[in-house]
Amino acid sequence: MRMTDSKMLFSDKGLKNTKNRQLVLGVLREAELPLTAEDIYLCLKEVDATLSLSTVYRILDIFVEKELALKAGVAKDNAAMYELNDSSHKHHLVCLNCKKIQRVYNCPLEDFEKNVAKETDFSITGHRLELYGYCPECQKNL
Repeated sequence: MRMTDSKMLFSDKGLKNTKNRQLVLGVLREAELPLTAEDIYLCLKEVDATLSLSTVYRILDIFVEKELALKAGVAKDNAAMYELNDSSHKHHLVCLNCKKIQRVYNCPLEDFEKNVAKETDFSITGHRLELYGYCPECQKNL
């Protein structure tokens, strides 16, 4: 993402364009799966040694509030995980043991969503799905 793109995005959401927000947004944009605040902090620590973990948490809270990011799943240490709210359709499998997250690329809910909307006359604008269980590696150790 170019700086002018992030600047316009922040402006549209009523946020100041700061270096730290740009850094966090950049990590979220590059991530293929949700990350914890600590994961993001560790990615950025080498780029900017002055950035603190608490700053990353504050930025993520603001991003969630302004709908730039979504809280998704929980990591091994029960920490929230975050992903960019890029309006793409995402579903995840979450291992209850190792907390590994795997993305599901097909959506089993499209027909269900249409039926619910029809039955309830509810205008559905989207959904998220997280399925919990045990990954193949953890199943071997159960």
